[in-house]
Amino acid sequence: MNSGSSNLETRSLLDELSNFNKGGLFDLGHPLLNRIVESFVKAAGIGAVQAVSREAYFTALEGSGLDNASGMPLEVGGKKHRLPGLTGETSSKSIEAMVKNTGKESFQWGLAAGIYSGLTYGLKEGRGAHDWKNSAVAGALTGAALALTSDNSSHEQIVQCAITGAAISTAANLLTGIF
Repeated sequence: MNSGSSNLETRSLLDELSNFNKGGLFDLGHPLLNRIVESFVKAAGIGAVQAVSREAYFTALEGSGLDNASGMPLEVGGKKHRLPGLTGETSSKSIEAMVKNTGKESFQWGLAAGIYSGLTYGLKEGRGAHDWKNSAVAGALTGAALALTSDNSSHEQIVQCAITGAAISTAANLLTGIF
């Protein structure tokens, strides 16, 4: 038995977590692919947790008989913050609706992170610089792609999301050195 396999057998979860940022989750043979897939998986996990926790919150409020602390309906932009299809009629239908909607939201989060991460990496490698211009282009394309995943996306919505993505990612890039 060589020392390499012995080390592999004795590594603990703490060792794996401490080396997490050094090696990453995946090795697909190219840094660009590794970065896209890792960003997708991490953000999709965050999206799933966010979707499930939001649904648990609204289910708890509904069960208490209150819509929210102020007694006003929980609506933003004309939409209730509930996963559609969760009517409580049968638990199998509710669970199926929650899984479908959580999957969609996870995909959207992962798509945004994967596209943005891949574009910033590719632009940095292609241009030889990591600056606000890369962030603006990556943010605009990511915003447009994210808008296309929503139901009934219009031309105006796609342009608005592209501009918003470019603005947010450019601001984040410019503010990175300040804080």
